[in-house]
Amino acid sequence: MRDLDETDLEIMELLLSNARRPYSDIAEVVGLSAPAVSDRVERLQEMGIIERFTLAIDRSQLRKGIPVLVTLDLASNGPETSALAETFLAADAVEHVFTTAEADLVVFARVPDNDVASWLTDTVEGDVIDDFAVTLLSQAEWSPDLGGTEFALSCAQCGNTVDNEGTAARIDGDLYQFCCPSCEARFEEKYEELQQGAD
Repeated sequence: MRDLDETDLEIMELLLSNARRPYSDIAEVVGLSAPAVSDRVERLQEMGIIERFTLAIDRSQLRKGIPVLVTLDLASNGPETSALAETFLAADAVEHVFTTAEADLVVFARVPDNDVASWLTDTVEGDVIDDFAVTLLSQAEWSPDLGGTEFALSCAQCGNTVDNEGTAARIDGDLYQFCCPSCEARFEEKYEELQQGAD
């Protein structure tokens, strides 16, 4: 498995600023050929580092509503935080959802009708929110940046960081990363057992 390097990081920075940038333009900046850039991007996609190419939209130009940050204290008997986060992400008014270390949710939304309490009641069912705090925003900008990033792929078997001694294997068309050959062997063994059990 080849280590990720500064060129990979530079390519991702360029794609973050413009996901439609031609590979020939990227190649000029990073000092590679366009096919070499294409190969690197394809490998980053296979590894799951680049998930998709997307479109950045200034939602303030398209959507009415007051921009707010809503910090939610969740009820202990409610759904898991991740499930509730998915519910909010599916809501039209929501642009971003963050989970704090204390397992609270912070939602950035453009709330219609300036009524956060009603909007929350319409968005989630039941008594899943104990309390909430609202911060009114005067402006919101989103600028993803890879500065200071260190690559840290996780082993599909044990979750440890994959370094230059790691391995990669394609299983049923999906690429998996492993920190060592023994984790790869254990993963493949479990995978085969599950496949046999499903048959």
